[in-house]
Amino acid sequence: METGNHSRVTEFILAGISEQPELQLPLFLLFLGIYVFTVVGNLGMIILIGLSSHLHTPMYYLLSSLSFIDLCHSTVITPRMLISFVSKKNVISYPECMTQLYFFLVFAISECHMLAAMAYDRYVAICSPLLYSITMSQQACISLISAVYAIAVVFASVHTGCLVRVHFCKLNVINHYFCDLPPLLKLSCSSTDINELLILCFSTFNICAPSLLILTSYIFIIASILRIRSTSGRSKAFSTCSSHLSAVAVFFGSAAFMYLQPSSVSSMGPGNVSSVFYTIIVPMLNPLIYSLRNKDVSIALKKILDRKLFL
Repeated sequence: METGNHSRVTEFILAGISEQPELQLPLFLLFLGIYVFTVVGNLGMIILIGLSSHLHTPMYYLLSSLSFIDLCHSTVITPRMLISFVSKKNVISYPECMTQLYFFLVFAISECHMLAAMAYDRYVAICSPLLYSITMSQQACISLISAVYAIAVVFASVHTGCLVRVHFCKLNVINHYFCDLPPLLKLSCSSTDINELLILCFSTFNICAPSLLILTSYIFIIASILRIRSTSGRSKAFSTCSSHLSAVAVFFGSAAFMYLQPSSVSSMGPGNVSSVFYTIIVPMLNPLIYSLRNKDVSIALKKILDRKLFL
């Protein structure tokens, strides 16, 4: 294919995380273990919530959706990354790269807004408990989850559609372990001004808007918790909120480092490290955070195990 006097790139080479041969096998085993743990943890959370009738509440529907997003998010990135540790030349075709980018964006953006939806759910539950069943009805919960996915699909489609219009000529080595917007734009031989503007605007909306909603929700939540007279009730509320805030801090902090900086000062070395957190580490930690810090999940798991043992 020709674009002017330049031959168009039909495949890319993913540089991976490390080029040191002695680290390839240890890194492969490490990330394979993380991926297995991620799949088992998130799939287990989805199945547990589906099987436990007392977990059929808006909070756990949202948590189940988060687990699905984390499972898909990790699956889009990690298997291809594992290939880079065992192959001499980690080649990905142009269509495969665009497909990976699209689904990565869908699930990354979905996670941003799902975490915000979970914060809103906790705000209603703690600050307006008498209106909770009405505000977070089954229909409202379905609408909220649908809106999260709709926003993600729209933004991912715009990003990918604009990137397809960008020309790639001689440079084809992506200084990253997966196809992401900033490292791809560095290889372009055509103008990327519109793409960079979209990254700044969309990232501001998808990172700052949910972060602001989460922050506002928790200001009201903490104020309400401090008014609870019961020590046990205050402790339970803080435990639930701290789990969510732990996941939020790691995810949004690493994502903001990657995307909310000018392209002229971005460094893909630190960027690679920060992206490991929100693409690989956070999907593994979320089921761990929400299960170990949640008595309802522990009780549901114990009941399921007891039921299976006595069958």
